Amino acid sequence: MFSKPTKPASSGRPENTDATLARKAIACSLIAENVSLEGNLASDGDVQLDGAVRGDLKVAHLSIGETGHIEGVVTADAVEVRGHVAGAITAKTVRVDGDITHGQLTVEPGAQFAGRSVKLVPSVPEQLSLVPEAAE
Repeated sequence: MFSKPTKPASSGRPENTDATLARKAIACSLIAENVSLEGNLASDGDVQLDGAVRGDLKVAHLSIGETGHIEGVVTADAVEVRGHVAGAITAKTVRVDGDITHGQLTVEPGAQFAGRSVKLVPSVPEQLSLVPEAAE
């Protein structure tokens, strides 16, 4: 009537429950200065980019170093840019150390922007005249 419940055999390792997985620390991934990656990158953790990526990135936190270069769309919770991004950035928090040269720049309500932005002015091609000049 008051017997102990039987325990399943233990393998000695902790069980992978949602609670233990949520507490597990994820190491920061590094794309070093001498690394070039072509393709999309996705990570639940932090990414330090000092190399070059040609493709889209979807990460938790992205830090782009001075030598970092991205050609693609960046989606993250937070982005810190000290390098170069050619593409759209969608994030809750973006910090840019340096100038922003843009065709179009939108700073949404509640966002903070401190720095310099320079609008790209498209070059106007010279008009060629098809009318012959009169001889003097």
